Amino acid sequence: MNLLEGINPVTRILGLALLTTPLLVSIDWVSATIAIVATLVAAPLCGVGYRRFVRRAWPIFLLAPVAGIPMALYGQSGGEVYLDYGLIQVSALSVSLAWAITLRVLAVALPVVVLSADVDPTDLGDGLAQVLKLPARFVLGSVAALRMLTLLREDVEAMRRARRARGIADTNRVRYAFSLAFGLLVMSLRRAGKLATAMEARAFGRAGERTWARESKLGPRDWGVLAICVLLAAVALGAAWVAGEFRPVWAVG
Repeated sequence: MNLLEGINPVTRILGLALLTTPLLVSIDWVSATIAIVATLVAAPLCGVGYRRFVRRAWPIFLLAPVAGIPMALYGQSGGEVYLDYGLIQVSALSVSLAWAITLRVLAVALPVVVLSADVDPTDLGDGLAQVLKLPARFVLGSVAALRMLTLLREDVEAMRRARRARGIADTNRVRYAFSLAFGLLVMSLRRAGKLATAMEARAFGRAGERTWARESKLGPRDWGVLAICVLLAAVALGAAWVAGEFRPVWAVG
């Protein structure tokens, strides 16, 4: 089941902006929790099963607490003090702010995991050019870059097999990682040069108005998705306000 099937990719981008940007206004746990719960409920409905969701989002779960640690150590102090050492002062207020920041990172990043899944680069390019009216050269370059991203994993696996066949994989792991990264960089630069030459030869860089093979526009379902994103953001912030937890970012010192 995928309720986003057939939705314009631009709708996903605009929906992310409408959903996550208002959440940056306040640092509280209520609105962030509502956004996270809504994302988890919507994930399977949007074609992203929980196993796939975890596989795509695990770096976010690992890095989100890192954003809260500085707030816990150096954030606004208030209430009971748990640790006071030089510039470091951990208090009840700073811990609550750190928890709110961690949840805020998850609330902003997890919808990206859901809404960015299964986006076709060509459809995205059509939407960027025809709906958002972005320059054709930028759009074509973005589409080409997204197409090349799918080849990175294949390149890495091919290089690993080649190095294993030559016995290089048995050397120091750090040196092996740097060698692999450098080889991937060289391969990417070579492919980028060939792609740029091919696109230039096909007049992708010419000036003037371009035509597009497929029409891209926003339909009723697209506007419905945007309305739901706005509604979710409003409900999350409204619940924080009603609960008395709404804390504007400009009020946090």
